[in-house]
This record gives sequence, C-alpha cells and structure tokens, in this order.
Amino acid sequence: MARMVLKMVLALAVFGSASAALAQRDPAYQAARSAGEVGEQPDGYLGVVGSASPAVRALVNNINIQRKAAYTQQSASSGATVEQFAFTSGCNLIGQTAPGEKYKGPDGQWKTRGAGAPERDSRCI
Repeated sequence: MARMVLKMVLALAVFGSASAALAQRDPAYQAARSAGEVGEQPDGYLGVVGSASPAVRALVNNINIQRKAAYTQQSASSGATVEQFAFTSGCNLIGQTAPGEKYKGPDGQWKTRGAGAPERDSRCI
C-alpha cells in the first residue's frame, strides 16, 4: 500500500514539477545552475552551493517559494504530506540533473553529476 501511494505521489510530482520548472528557466537561474552556484536537494528544494551573491540567494528563495506552493497544492490532492511530495520531487529533480550540475547526495554533501546516474536516497524509486 505504501509503495502504491509513493508511486502515485511520484507521478504527481513529475506532473506538478513541470509548472515549477517553467518558472525556473530564466537566464539568471540557468547561469547559476551552470556555474555550480545552485543545486538540487533531496528535500525537493533548490540549494545554494557554497557562498553566493545576494541575487543568487534571492533567486533560490523565490524558486523555493514557488516549489512549496506547487508541492502544497499537489499534495492536497494526492493524499501525501507536503514533505512526502517534496521528497519525491527531490528524487526526480536530482535524477534530471545534467552532467556537470550540482546536487546534494544522500550523505548531505554537494556533488557534481558525472556521466552516470546521480547518487540518490535509497527511498527514491
């Protein structure tokens, strides 16, 4: 039963994160992502890698506000908590990183994606 709920949340997370992803594709976001200043986290939110300018921090904060709103809306219709929905989205977003992009691994350390699959939490399906 829990696996079925997780799969349903996963499907909704992929669909729900599409609208949030569109908001993230502005040039400042792309530049920060390409420069390794921001990265995906297992909790479903974007993180600042190292020290960053106030503009990058504001960008990350704005994106995370949009993500939380999307997670809250989608979780309400899925029967999952916001945290469960965000975690599932985090699994997907880390999986969608491109080689050279940053993400936070299961050990809590920032990693740079190589040619292979990124390291994800064992609960990611």
